[in-house]
Amino acid sequence: MAFLSSFDICASGLSAQRLRMDIASENISNIDTTRTEAGGAYRRKTVVFESYGSESFREVMRNAAQGKGISSRPAGVRVADIVEDDREMKMVYNPGHPDADESGFVEMPNVDLLKETVDAMSATRSYDANITALNAIKLMAQKALEIGK
Repeated sequence: MAFLSSFDICASGLSAQRLRMDIASENISNIDTTRTEAGGAYRRKTVVFESYGSESFREVMRNAAQGKGISSRPAGVRVADIVEDDREMKMVYNPGHPDADESGFVEMPNVDLLKETVDAMSATRSYDANITALNAIKLMAQKALEIGK
C-alpha cells in the first residue's frame, strides 16, 4: 500500500534529523577542545543529506498518464556524509594554555555556538514536522479502517 511507504519516509526523516541533532550536540560539547586524536583543535562537523528512491514530478506525471500508477520504490532521506568544516580555526592569545604556541596563541575550534544552536533548533523543528506527518498518516489509516465497519 502506498500509505505504508509514507511511514518509511517519515522514519528516514526522523533518523536523519536525530543524527543532525547529535552532530550539533557534539559540536557544542567540543567548543573548547584544543586536542583531538587526529591532532590539533576540534573541527566543526556538518551532516549532508541526500534523497533516495523518489521520482521527479515529471516522472510521476508521465507514469500517471501512461496508467502505470505510483512507483513502489522505497523513498526517503539518508545521510550521505558527515564532513568537517574547512573554515580556518580561531587563534586566541592565551600564553598560559598548555597548547599555546611559542607566540602564546592557541588554536581553538571553528565552532560557533550561535550557528550550532540554530542548527539544533532547525533539526528539532524538522523532527517535529516528521512526527506530525506520521500522526496524520496514522489518523488516515484509522479513519480508513472505520469506514469498513
